[in-house]
Amino acid sequence: MTRQAPSTPGSGDDCLVVGGGLIGMLTARELAREGWRVRVLERGKAGAESSWAGGGILSPLYPWRAPEPVTRLAIWSQRHYHALAEQLRAESGIDPEWYHTGMLLLDSGEGNRARYWARDHGLRVELPEAERVAQLEPALGEAPKDAVWMPEVANIRNPRLVRALRGSLEHLGVPLHEETPVTGWLRSEGRIEGVETESGRFEAGCVILAGGAWSGDLLAGTGVSADIRPVRGQMVVFRTSPDRVKRVLLRHDHYIIPRRDGYVLAGSTLEEAGFDKTTTEEAGRHLVRMATSLVPALGNAPVERHWAGLRPGSPQGVPLIGPHPELEGLWLNTGHFRNGVVMGPASARLLTDLLMEWPTRLDPSVYAPSAARA
Repeated sequence: MTRQAPSTPGSGDDCLVVGGGLIGMLTARELAREGWRVRVLERGKAGAESSWAGGGILSPLYPWRAPEPVTRLAIWSQRHYHALAEQLRAESGIDPEWYHTGMLLLDSGEGNRARYWARDHGLRVELPEAERVAQLEPALGEAPKDAVWMPEVANIRNPRLVRALRGSLEHLGVPLHEETPVTGWLRSEGRIEGVETESGRFEAGCVILAGGAWSGDLLAGTGVSADIRPVRGQMVVFRTSPDRVKRVLLRHDHYIIPRRDGYVLAGSTLEEAGFDKTTTEEAGRHLVRMATSLVPALGNAPVERHWAGLRPGSPQGVPLIGPHPELEGLWLNTGHFRNGVVMGPASARLLTDLLMEWPTRLDPSVYAPSAARA
């Protein structure tokens, strides 16, 4: 039985979600499936920012380097992603293209660290010899000095994922208001009862901030010191034949991601450039050089597109999930930095459990907006 959602007298909504990216739509979907009346407000186009621009690897890049709170969210999501993708396809008619490729990490020099980390978390990791690496990915150029093989890792196609989520919200009857930037909070005696937007006021029993890179500005003056800032990442995509590249490849913090239809993504940069999403020729050339040095066959493949997105940078990449410590009715689900896709389902489930006042799958204290962050 679902708990009665909070309500505000005269309000038609139990909850407003501020932010129509992956995190906001996943959260709205979870609440709607529990019977809540939810409405999503998006400053631009739904899913068109970091959610669309990322690579969709369903793992932190070097997972043994990640803080334990990131690992917990990632592992929970990994175990549920295939089922989620199938549910979204059934609800929306759009296949998010969950693609089980595994991930090869090359020349990291961290094989033993990876092996111990995997043992501690019940995951599979192999340290293959050069011959085995060549079998796993025949398209590789120079043989790596060392490799870590993570056979359980998959990837998902971000643009299709956000389209499927949007279709799922339509299926569930969740209104989605695009081009509706929030300009302020509706406050009453220390409680948030809705938001002001350029299109008018929206009231609800609770408000969830899932505004990605824009969350820091919206939190200014609310009593939460959230160092959430935009961090630009540039990527390119090659058009080639299916199975030209079989695995997700990672070397020196850069990655290559194959899609089912033969498109191959290469990324990415990490740039402190404010809210500037301009692409640069220098970054484009760097990404192409990186990709073709790793997979020489990509040298004959045309670059189809070069783009940039803004990640919601946060201290250590640990998101803020839970109630605002000073303003009743305001909840946060933001600050996922480079791992929003892989942490998204677990983050949405955790916040939903907190709102439902149910036992949580994960310890929520490390994600609390009031928790200390380095």
